[in-house]
Amino acid sequence: MSTTNETPFESPAFEAPEPERFQHPVVEAYGAPPLAEEVIVPGDQGAAAVAAPAPDPRLAIDSNSAWLTRLGDELIAWFKTLASAAVYATLIVTFGFQVARVEGMSMAPTLQDQDRLIVNKLAYRVGDPHVGDIVMLYYPLKPEKSFVKRVIAEEGDQVRVVDGRVYRNDVPLDDSFVPPEYRSHDDWGPQVIPEGYYFVMGDHRNNSSDSRHWGFVPKKYIIGKVQLRWWPLGHARVF
Repeated sequence: MSTTNETPFESPAFEAPEPERFQHPVVEAYGAPPLAEEVIVPGDQGAAAVAAPAPDPRLAIDSNSAWLTRLGDELIAWFKTLASAAVYATLIVTFGFQVARVEGMSMAPTLQDQDRLIVNKLAYRVGDPHVGDIVMLYYPLKPEKSFVKRVIAEEGDQVRVVDGRVYRNDVPLDDSFVPPEYRSHDDWGPQVIPEGYYFVMGDHRNNSSDSRHWGFVPKKYIIGKVQLRWWPLGHARVF
């Protein structure tokens, strides 16, 4: 057996390395933030049903009440307007103006059958009729009827008709507005017009019932002055 001076070699104790532990990477999960109650996800009917507030029936009742109140106010305003218009119309017709319709041809060609007129009833409350005025008057023999005629002579005037030609105070009247076919050929007068009366005739001299037939017209029977023909519109005219 041999011997040596070297110290025997002692190998260090071997320790097996501890196996590495496999660690998964840390992943932080971010959850969706909670939805507020009033947020509605589009297309999510469940969320919408939950988030939509329930209607308050008191609001509907209040809305209907407000609408009915406004409707009532509007109706009252319309009623007041119509009532006022009716009152004004009554006052105008009673004291100011009157709408009249011509029946017959006694004032042709100046006025035609069915012409519509505006009669100024105030004209003779502040003044007197004058020769040439076209007037509406109550028929002296039957005052419930009214006629439209032309004033030919005033109180104090002398009137006579010779072969259809009218003379006022021995001066022939200008009757150029009377067509030849409308002229008459009668004689009348002479007579003097009494105070407070007027002599009237129709422009259609051979087809008119007037003062030549039933006498003079008292001023109180003259309703007013024919101021305007408003119908037909194409023949509207102020007199």
